[in-house]
Parts: sequence; C-alpha cells; structure tokens
Amino acid sequence: MIQDFLYLKDKNIKDVLELIMETYLVSYSDPEPVLKRNGFGKAHHRLISLIDNNPGIKLTDILKKLKVTKQSLSRVIKELKKKNNNIIVQKKSEKDARENLLFLSEKGNALYNEIFEIQKDRILKAFKNCTTDEVISFKKVLLKIVAQ
Repeated sequence: MIQDFLYLKDKNIKDVLELIMETYLVSYSDPEPVLKRNGFGKAHHRLISLIDNNPGIKLTDILKKLKVTKQSLSRVIKELKKKNNNIIVQKKSEKDARENLLFLSEKGNALYNEIFEIQKDRILKAFKNCTTDEVISFKKVLLKIVAQ
C-alpha cells in the first residue's frame, strides 16, 4: 500500500536529515567544556574518537574517514602531539616504514574516556527508552547511510 512508502517522501527525508544534524550537534556539544578545558575543539574530538575506536589507524585511513585535507589533519595531529598535550602517539608501521600509525597515549585514553562518559550518558538514556530491535534497526540504518 501507499502508506508503506510514506517514509520515502521528501518531507520525511528532510525531517530525518534535520534530526541527524541535531543529534550530531547535541551529542558532540555535550563534552565541549572538557575539550575547551584542554584547549581542543571538534576537530580534535573527532580525531581522538577515531583513534580510540581504531588504534593504530593509518593516516591515509583517517583522511578517508574524516574527509579532511592533509594540511588540516597535520595541524590537529601536531597540536595533539605537543609535549604539553601528549594525547596521541605516532609510530612507524612494522610492515611499511612509510606508513604512520596513530595511537592514544595514556593521557589521551584518559581524556577520551572522560569525553565518552559524557556522550554515553545521552545515548544510554535514549537506548533505554527503546526496544532492542529499535536500537539494532537504528544502527543498521546508520550503517547503510554511511555505506552509500
């Protein structure tokens, strides 16, 4: 029936896009006080999160995932590697010395865990008001959006 396809209407898709934007804004603004206290912003947060979830990630993979320029990534990496920050560690790959791999330092892990706990609170509250099937379906839809 036609009602089964109402979710495909432009208005519904616009509403979903707006919700995705709002979700990103609120979930990434929650830890802003922690980031500001450490002299970091959203670009640093995205990189720290990516490295935490992918220890030993290659620079080329970061560029692909974050869709940023080498220049902007280099700036953020430099700021996170400074002696007083010491948030990330860069190592040469054992397989290919031309490849640089990024890891969080102990200090970086502590910072990310503080940020994650703040973000996790919002997500857990939402998930607790959902069924297991809703959470699984939500994740599947997000993965399909990213895969396009």
